Order: sequence, then C-alpha cells, then structure tokens
Amino acid sequence: MKLGASLLCAAVLAAAGAAQARQGIDADAPIDITADELEVLNNPCLMIWKGGAEALQGPARLRADTLRAFAEVKAGAKPAAASGGAPGGGNCGATERLEAVGNVYYVTGDRRVRGDSGVYDVAAETITITGDVVAAQGQNVLRGRKMVVNTRTGEARMQSDVTGRNKPGRVRGVFYPASRQQP
Repeated sequence: MKLGASLLCAAVLAAAGAAQARQGIDADAPIDITADELEVLNNPCLMIWKGGAEALQGPARLRADTLRAFAEVKAGAKPAAASGGAPGGGNCGATERLEAVGNVYYVTGDRRVRGDSGVYDVAAETITITGDVVAAQGQNVLRGRKMVVNTRTGEARMQSDVTGRNKPGRVRGVFYPASRQQP
C-alpha cells in the first residue's frame, strides 16, 4: 500500500514539473522570510516569525501563521551578551530548519500542499507537512495525514494512520485525464 500511495503522490506532484524537479530547489539559495512580527532568541539561535509568515526560497513558498527558523549554533562562539546584542549573538550560523504552525501552505510551480503543520529540513532537502494534508496540481487532488516531499527531486510520499479497505481517513487521490483538465 505504501508504494501505491507513493506512486499516486508522485503523479500529483511531479507530472507537470519534471524540468523543475530536475533543477530542484537550491538548498544553498537564500531564504527570504516576511511576517507581521519577529522575535529573536539569541542563545538557542531561534527566530519566531508571527502573523502571516511567508518564506521564499527559489521557486518555493512556505506560508503559515507562525514560522520558527532554527539556525545552527556555532561551537565556541561568544555568548549573545558579549557580541553587543546583535541578532544571533555571533553564535548562530546558517538556517537548519523551518517549523511552520497553523494554516500551512507549501507551493512550488503549480503544485500546492496544505496542512496543519510542517517542517522544512534544509540539510535533508525535505519538507514534511502533517495534519489534514491536501495536495493538488490542477484538478488532481490527494489527501492524507502526512506528506514528505524531497525539495530537490520533487519525489513525495503521502501517508495515513488508517489502514483497511473502506475505512475513512486512508490516503485518497482523485485524478483527471489530461483531456478533462481545466486550463
């Protein structure tokens, strides 16, 4: 069943984006984040973006009510107080992950995924969306409880915590032939 769900997921998310999937999202590209409010916690190297937060990296967009950006903590760096209070306190490096909470949307090209929460792991080049997950491309729609997308290749896996034929909550997809797709 997992293979079938993975194939359906791939059909929704990769069908029209083959060229984009080959290029992928450059994990080294800058991440541009905006929100209504920003809170910086120096010692844990954490930035909390609140209120319509949106992160852009290349062709990808991650939106949520709140985004938490975790940066690497540099070994042997000065404490935040010793660095003049600058954001990150001189002890923070590159962004390692983004956690999205509330009304999460991940969009790249014509592919859209929404859910309740998400985690973008920069090093692993994956984004995991959980909760009531709905993925769409054109009219094609896929539903489940957890979706993991490889942001470099475009490959994805949709999962559910429900098993057994005819049980509500299983992974479900509705796909339209290309001739029936709306422009």
